[in-house]
Amino acid sequence: MGVRFCTKGRLIVIVVEDVEEVVERKLVRKKKNREKHLRRKVNAAVQIQAWWRGTLVRRTLLHAALRAWIIQCWWRLTVSRLVERKRRAALIDYAKTQRAVVKLQSLVRMWRVHWRYRQVRNAIYVIQCHWQCHNCQTCAFLRGHCVVTATHLQFHIEIVNN
Repeated sequence: MGVRFCTKGRLIVIVVEDVEEVVERKLVRKKKNREKHLRRKVNAAVQIQAWWRGTLVRRTLLHAALRAWIIQCWWRLTVSRLVERKRRAALIDYAKTQRAVVKLQSLVRMWRVHWRYRQVRNAIYVIQCHWQCHNCQTCAFLRGHCVVTATHLQFHIEIVNN
């Protein structure tokens, strides 16, 4: 039941309501308020869950990026070590090849000088043999001088008379 007055003060309206109707309205209002409150709580929970899931996703992405970065760093280091080993092996191979070439050139030069030396020695033996046969007729002797250079062998023979 309710009494309502007009603002001018003359009209009075008396409203009679059923108690059950009032209780029912209060229950409906409470239910609407509860639903509204429940919706607010649900919305707040959804926002918190969304924030938390976003945080988890960002954390997971960060961990994945860090792991990828670690793998990339390891891979770059491995590749650089492999390149360094290949470079070192190529350098060692080049040095061995150069040593072998130098040694071979040295052996060829030595062989050429030795061959020339044997030629000159054989010529000296021939000259000495012929000179010894003719030694009785002249009283001269031989004087020799040898010069060895990087490319050839020079040998000078002089016949000196006494």
